[in-house]
Amino acid sequence: MHKRTILVVDDEPIARDNLAHIIVKDGHAVRVAANGQEALALLRKEEVDLVLTDLRMQGIDGMAVLEEAKRLWPAAEVVMITGHASVDTAVEAMRKGAYHYVAKPFKINELRVIVDKALEKGLLRREIQTLREQVDVGKGTGRIVGQSPKMQALRETINQVSQLDCNVLIQGETGTGKELVARTIHECSPRARKRFVAFNCGVFTEELIASELFGYERGAFTGAGKAKKGLLETAAGGTVFFDEVGELPLSMQVKLLRVLQERTLIRVGGTEEVAVDFRVLAATNKDLKREVEAGTFRSDLYYRLDVLTINVPSLAERKDDIPVLMRHFLAKHVRPGRTVPQLSSEAERRLMFYEYPGNIRELENIAQRMLIACDGEPIEARHIAAAFGDSDGVAVREQRQDWPTLEEHEKRYILEVLDEVEGNRSAAVKILGIDRVSLWRKIKRYGLEHPDS
Repeated sequence: MHKRTILVVDDEPIARDNLAHIIVKDGHAVRVAANGQEALALLRKEEVDLVLTDLRMQGIDGMAVLEEAKRLWPAAEVVMITGHASVDTAVEAMRKGAYHYVAKPFKINELRVIVDKALEKGLLRREIQTLREQVDVGKGTGRIVGQSPKMQALRETINQVSQLDCNVLIQGETGTGKELVARTIHECSPRARKRFVAFNCGVFTEELIASELFGYERGAFTGAGKAKKGLLETAAGGTVFFDEVGELPLSMQVKLLRVLQERTLIRVGGTEEVAVDFRVLAATNKDLKREVEAGTFRSDLYYRLDVLTINVPSLAERKDDIPVLMRHFLAKHVRPGRTVPQLSSEAERRLMFYEYPGNIRELENIAQRMLIACDGEPIEARHIAAAFGDSDGVAVREQRQDWPTLEEHEKRYILEVLDEVEGNRSAAVKILGIDRVSLWRKIKRYGLEHPDS
């Protein structure tokens, strides 16, 4: 069971030590402060589950500690303890959010009951907040985590674009969450009640792409025992998301262009045209304008897809979102029944300095590794180092002029993953979040054949 952290604030050493002794004996973690100033400094640095504070102290009193504790950590409960009890101060303390008001001298067993109930209430408050966040995340742009200016602008753009029912090209580096953006556009659009169909253009051979997208008639090829609708038909009234659209073979680009222009398709092995109705969202980590200039992507298809463009920022462009994203992933992947571990200020600071060539996807992988490393305890700097496999801590981004290209980042990241899994491509694709065909292409492109693969 995860230890609860209780802060004891009292300017009388004997009273403070006795309370701390009781808390530790009951299996909780304890923090102590000899006055209100120490208490505020500690609260600004670390979250606690419960505060037991004396009311009357020199300088900053218990009321000020109560107010600051509730401001910084709304889920934390506060119990006021005083030898100068009065109705007025009790009422004021409760009005400001105190859980209970205890007069000295108190009975130890009675205080233990109050502490247990206060911790139980705080835990319930946190669980309710987590459930609310999960509900919000499941609705529309609430799934897009982050409060940086770029992410606020992205959410606003999604809300606007979702109502227009036009084709949208979503651009961004690998791992930035382009499919999440596409799904959110669909969920906020008038087509939300219909299907969202995702198709990865970099996974299949040309023949398989045709049969998967357009469907086929009975006898069209060996094994086609009956007719089958393609993904474009099954998306009737909904949205089709073409991921890695820049990987689509030129011959398939021609066929897709015809479908988008005519809004009809012909199944493989068939002769009759079938009417289709769907919205197109496409994503790429390539510069399609450059691909058009190079002749590897058709200009007419590019302009058909690029009615509106959404650029998804990399994690390097939204560093302020790293702490909230990390907490989101910790909550997402923590084992059922376990409390989400807290992130210390030093751990948070170190996370901000890493480069994250794999973007959000890499950050999520790191969160999962940190959950294993911390084993339910608050996450400290040493857990960050363990998650990165770096005994000296996370590498700090330094100011320099020779910044590596995106391809160099990707090459290094893929090589590190392959080394980590000793060339096991099945394990590598799970970590990278791509399919085997895409990994094979990247290995071939970058010359990354692992000696054990």
